[in-house]
Amino acid sequence: MSQDPENIKKSVKEHSDKLAKLGRELGEIQFSYKIEEKPTKEYWQQRIKNFKKYNEKGAEYYNQVYNMMNLVNKQEAQLFLLRISKFRHLSKTVIENMEKVSENPSIVNSKDKQQSQWSREIKNQLTEQSNKCLRHEMDMNSTFREFYEKELGKILE
Repeated sequence: MSQDPENIKKSVKEHSDKLAKLGRELGEIQFSYKIEEKPTKEYWQQRIKNFKKYNEKGAEYYNQVYNMMNLVNKQEAQLFLLRISKFRHLSKTVIENMEKVSENPSIVNSKDKQQSQWSREIKNQLTEQSNKCLRHEMDMNSTFREFYEKELGKILE
């Protein structure tokens, strides 16, 4: 922290306010990673649209977290930037799997006893990638919470 402590405090407060606003917007989107057995193309197209909206706002939120972290600890911020990159990669994979389901919505129907191996694999991939994305987001939030308590809490006091 080579900057003036008052300037850092002011910058952290500004970033914190932006982050709170983004967090509220993200909360309003209310996306759930839970895979529903809805076998309609329209449902999956809407789900893809909702996930893209959620993912875009999430990326904005996590970039703001990175900017805030970068003010006080560049090394930790760089590690968080890697997590953002992984989040984008996982999200891209989730979208790709959702698009496959959208093309053939019967994939998610667990009652279909004649489901092909390909269909089961796509459904399993979607479930697995959704779970990975959710866990990764939870990890990112936990990492930031710990960082906030350890580094930023002192500054904002």
